[in-house]
Amino acid sequence: MPYLTDPVLLPGTLAGTAQPTLPTGDGLLLRPWRPEDAPAVHAAFQDPVMHQWHARAADSLDEVGGWIEEWRKAWTQEQTAQWAVVDADTDLLLGRVALREIHLDDGQAEMAYWTTPEARGRGVAARATTTLARWALDDVGFHRLELMHAVRNEASCRVATKTGFLLEGTKRSAVLHPDGWHDMHLHARVRGD
Repeated sequence: MPYLTDPVLLPGTLAGTAQPTLPTGDGLLLRPWRPEDAPAVHAAFQDPVMHQWHARAADSLDEVGGWIEEWRKAWTQEQTAQWAVVDADTDLLLGRVALREIHLDDGQAEMAYWTTPEARGRGVAARATTTLARWALDDVGFHRLELMHAVRNEASCRVATKTGFLLEGTKRSAVLHPDGWHDMHLHARVRGD
């Protein structure tokens, strides 16, 4: 049975080119992950704040090295796209920003981010999210980007609001964290917002 609409984005839209490096224009760079990032990612995941809002832990450098290899390969599969957020001058890792749950045919993806303890309070997540959203919506042609965070994660809510992701509602008991089920805020931006 044929579809009545054309795909928003065609297969190969991402994988047909190398993953880009995206400057924020204000001192940050979103770049593809490198194997040598493993120690900094491992250190970031030792932070108790990461344990509070993320369901994943990093037990070893080898484990994180495997994640980075997955992140690097994911670009060609067009289901997720992950960037390291680094200081443009020093290449110091400050966080991560990603497009997850990519559905090219619908032109949709979910934004995700985290920052290192040293980067918090400096606008790193907001600047990286703004840059990635602008690239995805304006340059690539995605139609809708969603962003979810635990309702109790006020810092993530501030990032979502500051970067133009409108609050659309609450997904009750939607994500299991180590301390139980969390209600999640659902924010979104659509092309033209």
